[in-house]
Amino acid sequence: MAENTVRELTCISCPLGCPLRVELNSAGQVLGITGNTCRRGEEYGRKEVTAPTRTVTSTLRLIGGKAPVVSVRTREDIPKDKIFPCMEEIRKAAAKAPVKMGDVLIANVAGTGVDVIATKDGE
Repeated sequence: MAENTVRELTCISCPLGCPLRVELNSAGQVLGITGNTCRRGEEYGRKEVTAPTRTVTSTLRLIGGKAPVVSVRTREDIPKDKIFPCMEEIRKAAAKAPVKMGDVLIANVAGTGVDVIATKDGE
């Protein structure tokens, strides 16, 4: 019979950076989380060991603008294993100036259902 495992993480939900201990059974199910000082820490620990996600931030080429690029990010977190495909799409894409903050520059990036949006105006 396989033993339970413990993953040690640092919570990134707020500036406190609580040291989390997440206990998993042999099937990968969360048995318990300790070390968090708020509910967000528990939610982060559970999500991080079962289905980790991240927000991607980068820059995208801007055609005809004063600057050569505009800053962008994913509107929401995407699965961690989609970060490299997301970045590949961002590297290949370009937007035509002007761009307004919040404009969707890549829809459904890497098949995630999440859009890449401008985080500032690009003129």
